[in-house]
Amino acid sequence: MTLTAGTKLGPYEVLAPLGAGGMGEVYRAKDTRLGREVAVKVLPETMSRDAETVRRFEQEARAIAALSHPNIVTLFDFGRDEDRLYAVSELLEGETLRTRLSHSAPGWPKAVEIATAVADGLAAAHSRGIVHRDLKPENIFLTSDGRVKVLDFGLARWKAPATRDETSAPTAVGGTQPGYVMGTVGYMSPEQVRGESVDVPSDIFSLGCVLHECVSGRRPFGGKSGAETMASILRDPVPQLTDIDPGLPRELSRIVAHCLEKEAGERFQSARDLAFALRAVRSAAADPRASSGSARRAIDSIAVLPFVHAAGDVEAEFLADGVTEAIIMRLSRLAGLRVIARSSVFRYKGPDVDPLAAGRALGVGAIVTGRVIHRGDNVVVRLELVDLADESQLWGEQFARSMSDALAIENEIATQISENLRRKLTGEEKESLARPATESTEAYRHYLRGRFFWNKRSEDGIRRGIEYFRQAIEIDPSYAAAYVGLADAYGVLGFHAIAPPGEAFPKAKAAALKALEIDPSLAEARAPLAYAIHYYDWNWSEAEREYRKCLEAIPNYPTAHNYYANLLTALGRFDEALPQWRRAQELDPLSLIIHAATGWSLYFARRYHEAMREAEKAIEMDPSFAIARRVLGLAHEQASNPERAIEELKRAAELSGGTQFRAELAHAFGVAGRLEEARKTLAELEELAKTRYVSPYYTAAAYLPLGDSDRTFALLEDAFRERSHGLTFLKVDPKFDPVRSDPRFTDLVRRVGLP
Repeated sequence: MTLTAGTKLGPYEVLAPLGAGGMGEVYRAKDTRLGREVAVKVLPETMSRDAETVRRFEQEARAIAALSHPNIVTLFDFGRDEDRLYAVSELLEGETLRTRLSHSAPGWPKAVEIATAVADGLAAAHSRGIVHRDLKPENIFLTSDGRVKVLDFGLARWKAPATRDETSAPTAVGGTQPGYVMGTVGYMSPEQVRGESVDVPSDIFSLGCVLHECVSGRRPFGGKSGAETMASILRDPVPQLTDIDPGLPRELSRIVAHCLEKEAGERFQSARDLAFALRAVRSAAADPRASSGSARRAIDSIAVLPFVHAAGDVEAEFLADGVTEAIIMRLSRLAGLRVIARSSVFRYKGPDVDPLAAGRALGVGAIVTGRVIHRGDNVVVRLELVDLADESQLWGEQFARSMSDALAIENEIATQISENLRRKLTGEEKESLARPATESTEAYRHYLRGRFFWNKRSEDGIRRGIEYFRQAIEIDPSYAAAYVGLADAYGVLGFHAIAPPGEAFPKAKAAALKALEIDPSLAEARAPLAYAIHYYDWNWSEAEREYRKCLEAIPNYPTAHNYYANLLTALGRFDEALPQWRRAQELDPLSLIIHAATGWSLYFARRYHEAMREAEKAIEMDPSFAIARRVLGLAHEQASNPERAIEELKRAAELSGGTQFRAELAHAFGVAGRLEEARKTLAELEELAKTRYVSPYYTAAAYLPLGDSDRTFALLEDAFRERSHGLTFLKVDPKFDPVRSDPRFTDLVRRVGLP
């Protein structure tokens, strides 16, 4: 029964009816306490007796109350007056999108503007575990002052943020149990039509239907009856907007078609991504120069953000991460283009990342975003290249291949990106971008797995990576990149004292040389080659030549800048090392290891407070990063703060389990005068050395605060015999300052060959 003016609902006085829907009647009302006008939705008395209807009404109130976003209607209050349930929200002046469409089509630019606002609102809802499930023009409100509001969450599925347990477990139509059909025919996703449970992609399908109707004036799927319409949703191909109106932007047609994919996994996987794509279309249309490559500047910096993949699809994750990394490396070969390194961009891995914000945080001119869809023996990669200056799309493409042809994808993508950055490529650069790494799909898969585990940087991850690289080589013995993977892995095992230097570095060198034998132009092989020559052969001039060759071919390779800076540091050439560190930081601004390693170099230069600042930058990004804790502890020790040093080195040892960290902790105990703790820690290391590798270089320094220099030099001789990489820092390591004038020390420096 319609309420009359003057009817009271708690503190609210009804003024006039506004409309009615399936979930109640809506009135203009006055809040007598605050003197403001509001909208009150009332559940009629007859419906209030139905438990399921009451549950849904309460659910809608809870869903809206959980949200606070300018594109979602704001709920003020919820209550009961005798037998009437009511919900109070902001009073909106304007019209629904349905009313607007009944007058005239808004035109595609305005339609895109509306859809972008709706996508923003949905993104906020989805982030709180709320899926609308009934998006249609009737539930989109256009206010008279130009705002867009999403209404009516009566069919929403809500997972409470605290528990992530679904609070809507209905037993009737409108629920989420399999077999029940809910939503509005014509805007329902295929999974809704089939009565399946739905998630974020279902709302994206519905929004695609709304946008298609706004632009074309017709629904994408229809029939003479509801049953025919539902059959059309499941069966009929997506009507292309450009077939209806050739004057529409091709990219807009592609976006709508992407929203309307039959399979949920093939649509946009987040409303945030959809909003981003729609903004790019609007920006491109607003800038008349967008279609003229000659009118726009060449872009000199880019970030390839981690490609998104379906959650739980391990094969897709290997492929997504591997292709992202391969494209980064290929683009890094282009002169004059700053390419953000893997370790920085992968801090933005995940479906909920805002790509525009990520690109601006990384300080680049353009970003590449992508999605990998893997089904059986087929793979689809969708990409967009966006100019951050005006948020316009420079290029977008979809690559569909069988897994046997997946190898060609990264080559094509890298070439297309470079061309659409408006850069003129040399013949050598074009050849480098297009050169296939292997002809074997199976070897390629093993290589991707190897890189995936190698990038974890844990001992287990590195050793698993080695096994996958070996399997790739067994399948294709001419796979040069797989040998580079082996070289990288063995080099890290040696440097971090996980494996004895005589086991790790020769294998790293042999693998790098094999890669160059197969492909002399593969410059990334020169970095691990120089690394092994540097840390095991102690051939400083040859190592420097190899580092330089690598950087001449790949000037944007931060790892090579990092390695080369370490060599310059070990030789005491600190003024030359620091620019290499800074360049590495420009290319990889969020790299934990590069910030920590810069601090390591400053520590050796006796610039302890600067070293602390660099280590603290890394710790701020990741408090559990053990290497940064180590550098911070060592710097505090030399800055006469041994107790803080002990605190940091203890944390580093706990986080990493590395034996060198425990040896440095023993040294700090000794410096602090805590001699018994120092001896106990050294005894534990001696016991540990019976079952795993413990570098004698690090334990050697720990005996100096105990006054046992003979033991120190005995261990240094052991380190010399096994060619411990730590000896490369002998000339600059402040821990050995107490014995620097000892003839035994001078002789050891000479034999190591340090100038």
